[in-house]
Amino acid sequence: MAISLTKVRLMDVALVAAVRRFNRTVTQRVGALDERYLTRDRPLAQARLLWEIGPAGAEVAALRTRLGLDSGHLSRLLRALESDGLVRVAPAGPGSGDGRVRTATLTEAGQAEWAELDRRSDAFARSVLESLSDRRRERLVAAMAEVERLLVGALVVIEPCPPTDPRARAAVRAYAREVARRFDDGFDPALSNQVRDEDLVPPAGVFLLATLDGEPVGCGALKLHAHEPAEIKRVWVADDVRGLGLGRRLLDRLEQYADERGWRAVRLDTNRNLTEALALYRAAGYQEIEPYNEERYAHHWFEKRLTR
Repeated sequence: MAISLTKVRLMDVALVAAVRRFNRTVTQRVGALDERYLTRDRPLAQARLLWEIGPAGAEVAALRTRLGLDSGHLSRLLRALESDGLVRVAPAGPGSGDGRVRTATLTEAGQAEWAELDRRSDAFARSVLESLSDRRRERLVAAMAEVERLLVGALVVIEPCPPTDPRARAAVRAYAREVARRFDDGFDPALSNQVRDEDLVPPAGVFLLATLDGEPVGCGALKLHAHEPAEIKRVWVADDVRGLGLGRRLLDRLEQYADERGWRAVRLDTNRNLTEALALYRAAGYQEIEPYNEERYAHHWFEKRLTR
């Protein structure tokens, strides 16, 4: 055991060192340390915020979420851009329905600066590629795409959420739209076994919501049946985050939730057309069982024993 733990620690040290080395290389190459990003008169943080506001403008709250900034830091960056005459921050207006909503828009000078940043960003990207052969360019771009996808996956947050939360409702609607598109006979929630909101709040169960930049990109629910295995419901992952392991993360969290509360098994049903789900469940150790319910849209029933 000591040898195994030593190997794990050494692996962890090596992985952390590799990530830090990558971060240093990227921050230096993209000019993150420069006070004049892309030889303009502002650092990267201000330029990034200006770009995110864009020609269409953006709500301040949305900017805070997308960029992962606290309110104080975002306010300082916005004030700096306002003082340069590039950005205007004002209430969203009567059509927003909430007088507290503020939006940031680019001034005429801001629009010109945004266009110049766009041009220089293209030129910088070309400078990164121009010294490489065609084959190495393809390798670099492919590696960048893979790193981007993996980083996006790492940014997804999974948390318990009340099923009545608007984001949870949006995720369930997206789930219903997808299965309706993929099932042979469509999907009518009224004909499916009902999942009540009260079944998905503690202590009866839980609803997990996966978000990226505050927007729902996945969900999963668990019902804790008395004297029976717990039941997994409504596992959904948005198309644009497929292939990042989010489905497995949701499944693991639901299993963990049941295990920590004393349940020794979980089960679920699914449709034959959800091939990715079938592959996920089998890879996660689920065994096919006889039908345990009369779900109209189910063709397969699975169960998994839980061990601490």
